[in-house]
Amino acid sequence: MAEEIFLAHGPQVAVRRIALRDYEEITDLTRESAELHHPWVPTREMPPEAFREYVARFDQPTHEGFVVCSRETGAIVGGININNIVRGTIQSGALGYVAYASTAGRGYMTQGLRLVVEFAFTELGLHRLEANIQPANESSIRLVRRLGFQREGYSPHFQFLDGAWRGHERWALTVEMTGTQAPDASVRSA
Repeated sequence: MAEEIFLAHGPQVAVRRIALRDYEEITDLTRESAELHHPWVPTREMPPEAFREYVARFDQPTHEGFVVCSRETGAIVGGININNIVRGTIQSGALGYVAYASTAGRGYMTQGLRLVVEFAFTELGLHRLEANIQPANESSIRLVRRLGFQREGYSPHFQFLDGAWRGHERWALTVEMTGTQAPDASVRSA
């Protein structure tokens, strides 16, 4: 595995930015994981053009997209996005993440999300990350809880999924909660 392309490394996984070359692998993993993802993640086929548009959104300063890869094989084992990044006096982003059926339950997403959280708080200069999770998605709630996220409340009718508006619990983590040294917020005021 080429170490230089990865932004962060853990014992079993490494994190890098998503790229166009990931299309076939992610498409196959998504297809194989349809049952695992239902009803938490919208089911949709993503043709090549739609994937190009998806990856292009991460060229914007309001979005960051990562893949979590096995350090042993380089294969993609998960995906993590930081969406709707707000700068200025907020310095916050909303997390989205997905595990894949073939590697779920091995701790890869715990390691990967921990690496992305640290990257967000140090390299990106964010102060707060929020994850919005359907209450019945116990695996996802256990994941953020393991990383120290705190439940802040409930948002009814938060996201349209599986044919209906679904309520979500709001889980958040701030840089102070992690003990990470945050960069000066004034550096990233744009």
